[in-house]
Formats: sequence, C-alpha cells, structure tokens
Amino acid sequence: MKDRRLGVFSGMGMVIANMIGAGVFLSTGFMAQEMHPQQILFAWIVGMLIAMTGAKAYSGIIQLVPQSGGEYRFLSTLIHPALGYLAGWASLLVGFSAPIAVSAMAAGAFAGTLHVGINVTWVAVLVVLSLTAAHTIGMRTSITVQNILVAVKIILVAGFIIVGLIYGNNAWPEWTPPNGSKEFPVGSFMRNLFYIAFAFSGWNAAIYAASEFKNPKRDVPRAMFLGCLVVGILYFLINWIFVSNLTPEQSTVVFKYETNRITLGHLIMQNILGDTGAACMSIFAIIAFISSASAMTFLGPRVYAAMAQDGFLPAALKGKKGKPPVYAIILQGAIALILVLAYQLQEVLSNVGAVLTLFSALTVFSLFWICFKRREYPRPTPLILIVGGLFLIISAVMLYFGFSRSLTLNLWVGVCILAALIGYFIATYRKRSGN
Repeated sequence: MKDRRLGVFSGMGMVIANMIGAGVFLSTGFMAQEMHPQQILFAWIVGMLIAMTGAKAYSGIIQLVPQSGGEYRFLSTLIHPALGYLAGWASLLVGFSAPIAVSAMAAGAFAGTLHVGINVTWVAVLVVLSLTAAHTIGMRTSITVQNILVAVKIILVAGFIIVGLIYGNNAWPEWTPPNGSKEFPVGSFMRNLFYIAFAFSGWNAAIYAASEFKNPKRDVPRAMFLGCLVVGILYFLINWIFVSNLTPEQSTVVFKYETNRITLGHLIMQNILGDTGAACMSIFAIIAFISSASAMTFLGPRVYAAMAQDGFLPAALKGKKGKPPVYAIILQGAIALILVLAYQLQEVLSNVGAVLTLFSALTVFSLFWICFKRREYPRPTPLILIVGGLFLIISAVMLYFGFSRSLTLNLWVGVCILAALIGYFIATYRKRSGN
C-alpha cells in the first residue's frame, strides 16, 4: 500500500481540473438566444444533478472493481472485454489525446491575445511537451504539479465570482431571449443540456487512477462527489453573474469565439475592470486549459497501462509498480502533438460529448447487467440502482437529441465502433496465437 499516494484532495483536484474549462464561459451565450434567465440557471442545476447521479452510480461500481483503467476496466470486467476495449480506444483517441491537443491549442490562442507576436502552435507544443515531461518524472512531482495548477485555477475562479458579485449587477434579469417562447422550451432545453453535460464532463476523473489511491473504495467516491459539488456551485454562481449582467445581444460574442477568443467572462471583466480585466481573464483561460490538459495527461495513460496489462497493448506501456506509466504517457503525448500540428479537429471534437456520454451510460448499465448476468458479484444497493436508472434515462434522452440531429455523428460513432471491434478481434487472435 506504500505506493498508493493519492487521497481525497488529489482526487477532487483531478475532477475539478477536468471539469472547469472554457465551456462554462461560453454555453450560456448560446442558451440565452432561446432560453429565459431562470431556465438557464435551472439547466445548470440539472447538469450538476446529472453529474452527481453519475458519480453516485460510479461509486457503486468502484466498490466492485477498485482498479485503475476507468470505463475500460469496468466494462471489460463486468460485461465483456470487447466493450472495454472499445472504451479504451475511445479514451486514447477521443477521450484524452484529442482534448489535450485542443486545450494546448486554446492555451496558445489565449496567449496570443496578450501579445500579437506569440506563435500559437509553438505554445501548444511547449505545453504538451512540458506536461508530458512533468508527469513522467515521478508520482510525487506529477501530483504536486497537478495540485498546484488546480489550486491556482480555483483561486482565479473564486476571484472572478467575487469581483462579479461585488461590482456587477445582482438584480434579477428582465431580458427575454430573441428566439424564445412563453412556454417551456423542451427541445431547446434538452439540446442545451447536452452541452452543459459536456461542460460537466470529468466528474468521473478519479476512477482512471483508482489503483493509486490509498483507499479507492472510500476515497474515489468521495473525490467524485465533492468535486462535482464544488464545481456545480461555482458553475451556478458564474452563470448567475452572466444572466444578471449580460443581455442576449451581448452574449452573441460567443458565436465568434473561434476567431476572437472572447468569452462571456471577458465581457464581464472588461465592463468592470477595463482592458486589464480582460487580460486577467485571458490569463485565467490559459491556466484553466493547462490545468485541464495536465489532468488528462496524468489520467489517460492509466487506461492504456491497464490495457497493456491485459495484453491488448504492448507490455512496455504497463509501467512499473508505484511509478507513472512512462511509455504510456509518452505515447499519449506523441498523439497529442500530432493532433496539435495537424489541428483539424473541430468536427471530431463536436462529437466528443456524445461519445463520453455513451460510454458513461454503458458503464452505469453494468450495475443492472450484474444483477441478472453476473450473480457472482454482490448486488448493488437499491439507492445505487435508483440513481443509476435515473442517470441512464437522462443519458438516453440526451443521446436521442444528439443522434437525431446529426447524421454525421451516427456515421462517425459507427465507424469508430467497427474499427475498434476489428482491432479487438485481431488483438485477441494474437494473444491466443502467442499462448
């Protein structure tokens, strides 16, 4: 047990670092075109409840499989290795490497708003290389770097909230959305809820390094629950500042985010503190993206190490006990660098939220699977099953709206599943031939 060094605080840091990014500073701008202020705030509360129900359901799974590897390990153990293999490849190519590349590029882009001569691509390359190096040195260094970045991020978020609440307008907003209606917009609410869920993605971050916790059955559930609670409260306060200080017309700036790198946070800080406030917001964005990339650099390789232990990836990726999986970290960093230099990711990344939701739902479904198919495992408690069922229902509705409005998403997910299953059967055949 001496090699297990993670505790509740570090686990919360992973969750918070993965969850807080630019998404929360953009989503409300889109929502304000169709939804009233109270509907927007209600949607963020629902988003927090979805994340917390997922965390509670996962706490039941971690009691059964207290090991690193995330969805790959859970699905492989509780349902079928092929499903786990699919989740593992989704983590490598979509869940971690691509978001690391995008976070690094976003950090470079915001650095470019501070100084015109900054090369965005080289900043992104430097971010990926630095984080890859930091997380390969050793567990102590890796955890220290991550904890520092999370602490700075929370301080900056708290500073934004304090400035907004003290110097901003706190009266109940009277504006109405330009495309809204008097009736509750069910369709718009569900579509925007899908993007809110993406902003909350990362609530399950601690599961990927479960084996490295001092007491995974106790600490991982606590880290997920407390991390979700902290982020949910911060998100609600941030969005209260947005809806009480900005009109839908001002919020349309988010539609030009890709070119001007201006978030709703920039508008608030510029209105209150001028250009200095906008520059501070850019600095916050840079740290937020680096912190998120750092958390994913730490967590992702734990999935690939688990796959290597099962013979689905080269044995060198397993790493040594008590030490970071160095070669897995380097592999992930190399893929992220390739994506940074190519940077043709927008269409793929628009589907990341759907893929993450899909595999989270499948993982929660395993709670019900073991009740009927895997009776050698203890039956989950009624509370876990109720919460898990609620999470599945909400996920199914979200996925329905996601898949029904995007034929490209259906094709993209189908091709990914087919390619991964072919890879699984090839890997299985080679394992059998080797034996």
